[in-house]
Amino acid sequence: MKNEKIKKTKKKKKKENKPIVPDTSVIINGILSEMIEKGEIKNTKIIIPKFVMEELQAQASRGREIGFKGLEEIKKLGEFEKGKNIHLDYKGRRQTYEEIQLAKYGRIDALIIDVAKQNNAILYTSDIVQKMAAEAEGIETKYFEPYEKEKVIELDKLLTPDTMSLHMKEGAPIMAKRGKPGAFKLVKVSSEPLTKEKIEAIIKEIMDATRYEEDSFIEIGGHAATVVQLKDMRISIARPPFSDGVEVTVVRPIVKAMLDDYKLADKLKQRLAEKADGVLIAGPPGSGKSTFAAALAEFYEEKGKIVKTMESPRDLQVKPEITQYTALHGSFEKTADILLLVRPDYTVFDEVRKTNDFKIFSDLRLAGIGMIGVVHATEPIDAIQRFMSRIELGMLPHVIDTIIYIKDGTIKKVYSLSMTVRTPTGMKDEDLSRPIVEVREFDTNKLVYEIYTYGEENIIVPVTKKEEHALHKLAKQQIMNEIKKYDKNAEIEFLSPGKILVKVENKKIPRIIGKKGSTVQALEKKLGISIDIAPKVATLREAVEYSWEESGAYLIFSFDKKLQKKQANFYIDKNYLFSATIGRSGQVRVKKTSDLGKQLLQGLATKKINVFI
Repeated sequence: MKNEKIKKTKKKKKKENKPIVPDTSVIINGILSEMIEKGEIKNTKIIIPKFVMEELQAQASRGREIGFKGLEEIKKLGEFEKGKNIHLDYKGRRQTYEEIQLAKYGRIDALIIDVAKQNNAILYTSDIVQKMAAEAEGIETKYFEPYEKEKVIELDKLLTPDTMSLHMKEGAPIMAKRGKPGAFKLVKVSSEPLTKEKIEAIIKEIMDATRYEEDSFIEIGGHAATVVQLKDMRISIARPPFSDGVEVTVVRPIVKAMLDDYKLADKLKQRLAEKADGVLIAGPPGSGKSTFAAALAEFYEEKGKIVKTMESPRDLQVKPEITQYTALHGSFEKTADILLLVRPDYTVFDEVRKTNDFKIFSDLRLAGIGMIGVVHATEPIDAIQRFMSRIELGMLPHVIDTIIYIKDGTIKKVYSLSMTVRTPTGMKDEDLSRPIVEVREFDTNKLVYEIYTYGEENIIVPVTKKEEHALHKLAKQQIMNEIKKYDKNAEIEFLSPGKILVKVENKKIPRIIGKKGSTVQALEKKLGISIDIAPKVATLREAVEYSWEESGAYLIFSFDKKLQKKQANFYIDKNYLFSATIGRSGQVRVKKTSDLGKQLLQGLATKKINVFI
C-alpha cells in the first residue's frame, strides 16, 4: 500500500509543471500562444507581471504596434484557460514613478526577474541580455530566438521577379502590379478573399522580420498606420479607424538603372556634370522618378562628389557610399541643419511634397548645395507651379535650373530656366518691360513658357509658335474684373495679341474713357495692353457734319460747337472705329502716329469717315 501511494504521488508530481513567467519580448512575439496550440505547454500556470501589463498598455496608448500585439497575446492566453488547462495569474505590483523613469535603463527587466525568483518559476525570454542576467541570479531560463533570419515568409511566396507592388486587404483577393514602369498590369494573385486572421499573420511576419533583419527598420510606428522598410520593400500597413479594413501595401523597385541606361545626349550629360545644381525630376506616380534619381546620385558619386539623400521612408537603391538620411525627430528642418554641417556636394530630396519641403529644398540650394528634387507632376511645368507660391519669383532660376520630366521610365522632356529683363512676348510697349523667367526646351533652346508678374500675381504664360500672347486664355478674366466696375455686361474681343476691343452700353462709354481718356489710359497701363472702347449696340442715326485738318502731329476733327461734350462715334463706312468726347472747342484730336491715327488717315484717303453722335 505504501509503495502504491509513493507511485501515485510521483505520478501526480510528473503532471505538475513549473510555472512560467514570460517577459515582454516573449509576449510580443506570440511564442506562448503558439506553443500552447502545438501542445508544448499544458497543465501550467503562466504568471503575468503586472508591470508588464502596464508597459504594454502604455505602448498601446502611444499608438505603438508592439503594445497592441502584446495585449492581443494576453487576451489570447486568457482564452486558453478553459480548453487547454492553462491558468493565467497576475502578480507583482504597480511601478513607482521612479521605476517608470528608469524603464529605459532596464528596471522593468529586473522586476520581471524578481517575480520569477519569488515564484520559483521558469523565465521565458527572447532577450539575450535578460537571459544572461537571470541565469546569473540562478533562475531557470528558457531562451527563444526572436526571429529566424532569412527564413521564407509569406511575402516571398507572393513576390515574383516582375512584381512592382502587392495590394492586400481583408475581405478582398490579393492583387499585384506586375511588369515595369509604364508597362504593367494589375493581376489577381488569389481568387479567395483574404481573411483577417491571414492578413494579421502576414503583418506579424513583417514586423518580426523588420526588427531583426539587416537593412530593415520601422519608419512610422503606429497601430492605425505603420510604414516599414524591409530590405528593398516599402510596406504600408493600415487599420481601422484610419482605413475601413486591415490593409497591407508592398512596393518595391524591380529596376535598378545607371545613367548610361537612359542614353542621354552628350549635351544633357555635360549640363548635369557641370552646370545643373538645382534639378527637379518630375513625373506622375510610378513613372520611374526615384529610379532615375538613384542613377543620378550614383553618377555624381562616381564623379568624386559627396552625395547624401533625404527620404522618408528611405527606399532609394543607392551605393553604400551614399548616406541616406530621414527626417530627424520627424523634421526635415533638423536634417537640413545636419546636412549643412556635413557639407555634401549634392543632396537628393526624394518626394518634395509639403510646403515646408519646398522651403527646405530652396534653403539648401541657396546655401550652395547641389539639389536634386523628386516631385509628383502631370506635366513638367506643374513642378515649377508648385514652387511659385512658396518662393519669390526672382529666386526661382537660382533654386531650379533644370527640369527633367520622366514618364514610363524614360526621359520625355528637359527644360532649362533662366532670368532676363524685357517686354513679355506679345506686348509692344517698352514701358511694360519687367523681370521674366524664361523656360526653354533644353535641346532646341526654344522658348516655351514665360513666368512674370501680371497685375498682382505671378503667372506662367505659354509661348505659342506664332508668339501670340496668352491674354486670350489667361488675362481675359482679369480684364473683365476691371471692366465690370464700369459695365457688368461688357464684352471683350481680341483684335491682336496686345490690343482688345471692349464693347459696353452706349451711356457708359464716357465713364470708361474718363476725362481726356484718363480712365482708359490707366487701365491700359495696369493691364499692359491697348484698349479700344465701342458701343455694344451701334446707333447709326444721321451722320453729323465735320471738317478735318492736319496740324503738326495731330488730326483735328471740328464739329458744331453745340455738340461739345457729346460723344462722337467714328465709323469707316459702317465699321465702327472709335468713340471720343467732343471738347469745349468743338474738336476731337487724334495723334497721327498712333494706330488709330493711321487708320483715320487711310480712311480719309480711301473711304468716307462717318461720325454719329
